[in-house]
Amino acid sequence: MEYPEHQSSYAVWSDRIKRNIYDISLYSLAAGVVIFLVSYGGLFVAIRLFPQFFVDYINPMFNSDGSRDLYFYIHPFVLSFALAVFWSRFSRLFTGSIPAIGIEFGIIYTFVALVPVMWITYSAMDVNMSMILSWLLYGLVQTVTAGMVFALLRRQQHGH
Repeated sequence: MEYPEHQSSYAVWSDRIKRNIYDISLYSLAAGVVIFLVSYGGLFVAIRLFPQFFVDYINPMFNSDGSRDLYFYIHPFVLSFALAVFWSRFSRLFTGSIPAIGIEFGIIYTFVALVPVMWITYSAMDVNMSMILSWLLYGLVQTVTAGMVFALLRRQQHGH
């Protein structure tokens, strides 16, 4: 769609979001549910397989009084909404099989967003490198999962 030169980039971006809000909402919800299941299933398995690794989380730095648990549990939906907005804008650039799209989408997001966040987190907080690397891997798995859900939904909706 062509926009007049005088229209601000915010107006263009806002218009795209409005035109695609149904898909963004659908993709967010679907990816949020799948990320939730994969994340918490994976966390359950990881705690069982590597219990000693999770001892580091028994630390006053982490909120353990339960007052903010809801934020933790809705994280997959917040993440999937942000990823769906990104997907809405750039999905045409992702081609290939569903797993290939998911991997490419996840790697791009990981390098663009997670690596810088993990870098600053490691530099500013008293966390060890294995914790940072596990968070990076966790984020990669979440974003690859979202990319695969998005690719599957696109294929079902549009036959691409």
